[in-house]
Amino acid sequence: MSGLLALLDDVASLAKVAAASVDDVAGQAAKAGAKAAGAAIDDAAVTPKYLTGFDAKRELPIVWRIARGSIINKLVFLLPAGLALSAFAPWLIPPLLMLGGAYLCFEGAEKIVHAMGFGHHEDHGTDKPEKTSDPAHLEEEKVAGAIKTDFILSAEIMTIALSAIPPSNIWMEGATLAVVAIGITAVVYGAVALIVKADDMGLFMATNGILRATRAVGRAIVRLMPRFMWLLTVVGTAAMLWVGGSIIIHGLDTLGWPVVYDWIHHVAEEIGHTAGKAEGAVTWGIVAALDGVFGLALGLVLVPIGTRLIAPVWQRIAKLNPFV
Repeated sequence: MSGLLALLDDVASLAKVAAASVDDVAGQAAKAGAKAAGAAIDDAAVTPKYLTGFDAKRELPIVWRIARGSIINKLVFLLPAGLALSAFAPWLIPPLLMLGGAYLCFEGAEKIVHAMGFGHHEDHGTDKPEKTSDPAHLEEEKVAGAIKTDFILSAEIMTIALSAIPPSNIWMEGATLAVVAIGITAVVYGAVALIVKADDMGLFMATNGILRATRAVGRAIVRLMPRFMWLLTVVGTAAMLWVGGSIIIHGLDTLGWPVVYDWIHHVAEEIGHTAGKAEGAVTWGIVAALDGVFGLALGLVLVPIGTRLIAPVWQRIAKLNPFV
């Protein structure tokens, strides 16, 4: 009897440890996912453009195919690569993170430059698919292009998430990264599915609603969706510049160049002290705004380098290598 009680006690202890581990993974995944919000918002803002020109019945299946490719990108390729870096070359993580941050700054600044009517915008360096009259072939090209774009954004998300995870054993890091990967993919592509079907839902409500209020809501959805898409693009661009600038500034501080980091936080604290009870929110807002301004300035420097030097070289490599 005493042996059985001891066994039950051991099982209960293991269950408590497992529960604590699950809580730790969930907590760390939530913090890491929040750090990667900028790239995730950009992912949600970019993906709907790949569904233009298709029959409404194909929209959700295409979203599912892209989401499945995104999960494969994150779990099969990027997660093992991230764990290998963490285990064998952790010193590479800050430079890679800064590279991803620089890319976010470049992409955000390029969108602003394009919106102002200057230059030509290329989304994430992917080639535009050739025009075709075959819907099935066009769908394959669009899905392949979306998954390629997702790989770049997923690499940013996973690198940012990895840097936000406290040092621990490889199993805890792997479980946390897997939760981040699955959670962000579900949120992003769930949002994409709602966005691309909102017009259809609004049109259905406007034409088939029994109540006048239902029809009015449907018409409002149809009317407001273009503005919502514009707002999503603006928020995604601002988030990219903020997150990208913050990554670069923190990276410089980590590498022994704390001047920009110290100046921004000094200014934010000085202004925050004058805000009374709102000191914390004001300080955070000033830091985020200045990080975004830094990200925009860096991005504007990188735009001509990326579009006139790196992009042509990449296109030549892509023509020589069919797997790029």
